[in-house]
Amino acid sequence: MLRNVQIFPWYKFIQSLIFWQATWFLYFESRLSAPEAILLYVVYDLATTLFEVPSGYMSDRLGRKRTLLAAALSYVAATILLVLADGFTLFAIANVLLGAGWAFASGTDSALLFESLKAEGHEKDLEHHELKAWRFSFVALAFSAFSGGIFALWDAIIPYVATACAAIATIGLTCLFKETPHLTTPPHRESLRALANSLSHPTLLWLLGLALAMYAFGHIPFVLGQPFIREALDARGFAAQTPLISSGVTFSMMLVSVLTSLVALKLRTRLGLARTLLLAFGIQLALTAALAISNSLFVIALLLFRMVPDSLSDPFIRARIQPLLSNDIRATYLSVQSLAGRVLFGIMLSFTATQTESGAQLPYAEMQVIFAAYTFLGLLLFAALALSARHAQLDM
Repeated sequence: MLRNVQIFPWYKFIQSLIFWQATWFLYFESRLSAPEAILLYVVYDLATTLFEVPSGYMSDRLGRKRTLLAAALSYVAATILLVLADGFTLFAIANVLLGAGWAFASGTDSALLFESLKAEGHEKDLEHHELKAWRFSFVALAFSAFSGGIFALWDAIIPYVATACAAIATIGLTCLFKETPHLTTPPHRESLRALANSLSHPTLLWLLGLALAMYAFGHIPFVLGQPFIREALDARGFAAQTPLISSGVTFSMMLVSVLTSLVALKLRTRLGLARTLLLAFGIQLALTAALAISNSLFVIALLLFRMVPDSLSDPFIRARIQPLLSNDIRATYLSVQSLAGRVLFGIMLSFTATQTESGAQLPYAEMQVIFAAYTFLGLLLFAALALSARHAQLDM
């Protein structure tokens, strides 16, 4: 089990080598149209949604390692097809496979880490190891974002080829994991009852609401960030440099997130879990509001803080959730949580796509209305979470 713990950060590193992350919208937009580019992300989110709960159930019943291998194989197939695809249908199929790959890994990787630590009697160190894995993941994201932007200046397809190579490497690394001693086979009815009870637990229910909100609002600037940067640069005559600037912004935001993670544990200890998580959500809302106010270069600089809320929330949410779940529903619960977040964001993004014109590019005037509407909705959610935080008993 200690070998799992040692391998885990490197698994997250290789898994996070996503070279297309800073140019994917621009690439799809160049091959298709702005609404189709948005809809491709909806396809990805819908596919992930459909596979979320089955993948969690598979993980709890068949094992963490087998499920992670299924994730790696789906991811490889998706990345290869993205290299070869031509036309919306093939791109959509690739995004379905990509969604399946991430769904199989979602929750299972975190469950494997917790159960490996628990088997060795080190489950109290979960926050430390979650933060360590977070840093490895975001260093990889930063490196691949910057290098992928440079690759895209030569040819937009190169970032996809590089990602496919990294995806193949995840298969070999996954094979090094050892199955955790978690497998149980209680009756299906008991598992469903335990899952339903977990959804009524005040702590889990509050964290679920926060996780849904933060997933949705954290991905808004992810989807619209690239066209936002393009529009801001185009107003100043530098639109041709968008891939390079976008990759530089993504690289920098990952590094800022890694640096934040170095002080995250101290901040969480000083403020308490509830205040730390509300601070993270507040930062997301402030960024969305800034995007609605202006498309100046200063707001592009603010995008460097896009991943800071994740470093202040994701590791702590996982660490708080894991001990409250039984082995037979752990991955299933995490999959249900991920599913709900994707459904919420998929609905929001589908509405966004219907509000855009069918032109080749998405203008800032349309993005401004979208950001303003999301800011208003986010403030309502923030108020509800803040008022109910004390009842959730987050701090033990």
